[in-house]
Amino acid sequence: MADFESRREKMINIIGDLLKRKQYAQLRGLLLPLEPADVAQLMEDIEETGIPLIFRLLPKEDAAEVFVELSPEHQEELIRSFSNTELKEVLDELYLDDAVDIVEEMPANVVKRILAHSDPEMRKSINEILKYPEDSAGSIMTTEFIDLKGDMTVEDCFKRIRRNAADVETISVCFVLDRDRRLRGYVTIRDLFLAAYEDEVREIMDTNIVSVTTLEDQESVAQKFSKYDFLTMPVVDGEDRLVGIITVDDVMDVMQAEATEDIEKMAAMLPSDKPYLRTGVFETWRSRIPWLLLLMISGTFTSLIITKFENALMACAVLSAFIPVLTDTGGNAGSQASVAVIRSLSLQEVHFSDIAKVIWKEIRVAVFCGLTLAAANFVKLLLVDGMLFQNPNVTPLVAFVVCVALACTVVTAKTVGCTLPLLADKVGLDPAVVASPFITTIVDVLALLIYFGFATMLIPGVG
Repeated sequence: MADFESRREKMINIIGDLLKRKQYAQLRGLLLPLEPADVAQLMEDIEETGIPLIFRLLPKEDAAEVFVELSPEHQEELIRSFSNTELKEVLDELYLDDAVDIVEEMPANVVKRILAHSDPEMRKSINEILKYPEDSAGSIMTTEFIDLKGDMTVEDCFKRIRRNAADVETISVCFVLDRDRRLRGYVTIRDLFLAAYEDEVREIMDTNIVSVTTLEDQESVAQKFSKYDFLTMPVVDGEDRLVGIITVDDVMDVMQAEATEDIEKMAAMLPSDKPYLRTGVFETWRSRIPWLLLLMISGTFTSLIITKFENALMACAVLSAFIPVLTDTGGNAGSQASVAVIRSLSLQEVHFSDIAKVIWKEIRVAVFCGLTLAAANFVKLLLVDGMLFQNPNVTPLVAFVVCVALACTVVTAKTVGCTLPLLADKVGLDPAVVASPFITTIVDVLALLIYFGFATMLIPGVG
């Protein structure tokens, strides 16, 4: 990967030059040794007019693998440029789950053409998978797999695998079914190789099965893959009949999509499934502005609090200089706690029943953090603000008030930061939604109340 990245810019220039000089045989020889994902990346970096030409230079199997790796926009452009024969050739080489992914991304007129040139069996399978909810295990599974019977011998299994290997996505794991297609166990290729030819499958199969149902959330599926280190997982229906399998490459796509969605939600953005540079300005504006408007309105609470304590600020104007320190530190402390809890929730390391343990831990951490920050800030206020910059308004009492408020703000922020994601998860909301933006807004309000509360109690003339 690193070697390809270091040569990518040079290869793009070479490809452009070969296309211009029509040196197609040399260009084909340059592309054939590369991985399909690398070829797809190069195709997306050259002029769009050259993409169909490069695609037609590749062998059918390689071209289909490259096609799967292209972005939906380039896939659509290629489909529109294909003849009916070319489209059928590509579709015949695709695995079912890849074909479903492509259909889901295409506009209706392109989907209609794809289905029209798919063979009846694939068309039926595509329509069946499209019936499942978008984020379910059924929507990312493939129905192409090797199934065996318990009374088959190892020799029979190898014959079946050889006959069907070219039409399935993986042969590393084969699933054992009964006459009603209920899942009874599985065997790996390694198990078959180590067994005698005359051994029956039921004698060597593993019956300790971990499976998922068709309607199970795909994020839950990804967690199971991570927990058990699987490469393949069976998908069963409500009667425990095997209807498909999910492979690790599909789960990696799910993990990437879920991580991206969480990051965007934590940054107060509506999730987008398009790459950053391929998302238009208007679409980007539309995904960001609702949250910004909501947070701006919620931010008016801080201005109301400052207005309420306007007399206190007039009596001791220096207090206003330390508001950013309190709100920023409080927001950062709350974000630290929320991110840690959200990660633990996603990995199922903590649950709502652990809320007391989580709060107790974060309070203890917050006390240590708050005292450390308060002590450091007290020294900084007296030495830097008071002595170095000779600000007579920064008295030991003012410094004490600021630092006590800072310590209390950190404790409050971490408590809020760890509690809100757990409460959101309990009521069925996405914990990422209540992350940094909302926690920061809440903490800002509480920080100001704490700050002015201590100031009015401890500084003469302010109350």
